Amino acid sequence: MNAIIYASDLAAALGGAGAPVLLDVRWQLSTARAAGEPPFDGRAAYASGHLPGAVFVDLDRELASAPGAHGRHPLPDLAEFGAAMRRAGVGSGRPVVVYDGGQGWAAARAWWLLRWTGHPDVRVLDGGLAAWDGPLEETVPEPAEGDFVPEPGALELLDADGAGELARSGLLFDARAGERYRGEVEPIDRVGGHIPGAVSAPTTENVGPDGRFLPAGRLRERFGELGAADGTHVGVYCGSGVSGAHEVLALAVAGIPAALYVGSWSEWSADPSRPVATGAEPQ
Repeated sequence: MNAIIYASDLAAALGGAGAPVLLDVRWQLSTARAAGEPPFDGRAAYASGHLPGAVFVDLDRELASAPGAHGRHPLPDLAEFGAAMRRAGVGSGRPVVVYDGGQGWAAARAWWLLRWTGHPDVRVLDGGLAAWDGPLEETVPEPAEGDFVPEPGALELLDADGAGELARSGLLFDARAGERYRGEVEPIDRVGGHIPGAVSAPTTENVGPDGRFLPAGRLRERFGELGAADGTHVGVYCGSGVSGAHEVLALAVAGIPAALYVGSWSEWSADPSRPVATGAEPQ
């Protein structure tokens, strides 16, 4: 199954039998609060216009638990996540399409969580809302309750120890911007740098200027040049398990399975006992 769907194909699917459940996961990583400015309000953006029938999903509250020792966006409580998905109409036998404002990170987080917990048919709208040229609506739908029950384990999940080991024994991609990987700047977490052995692979380089994924062949070439040969055990981390999910999605488009370290740098760097590397090289 392709992990992404194009806007034209989604428009056709919405008009036919077995139309997918639509989830709107608009969200932005923002440091506005530190500057005294209001953070991005995804629910307000949703209320101003969304794809017909789409239900808003709150990344911070429904796709993550409260920040803490396991990072800024730890895994959600599975019972609460399942209840949120059922309220949105998600059922195990009905396809799901997820979109966000265009960056793709938040949509990928929802895609990964649903796939990890066993949903068999989830896709991300390539290019997000910006790629959609059909009508929008402001009406909040009231979908019938879904029957989805999360059963984790369908995708590989890494913890901190597993990520550190994979950086030595396999291939661990760091999906953050290069300057954060190198430790030149760190606007959010305790310290800059990267997990020793991890390879810099900014997720922003997986998409074109329009925010849509590069063709699968170009993505395979990119990841191959970074070390993802056939049979290589691949993992990904980022700042807090959001943009890393987008890189796992890009790898899926390229036909390369990859594990996700959800705690990511926000968990790793919070523990002073864990080693930190800086500079352009993995070690």
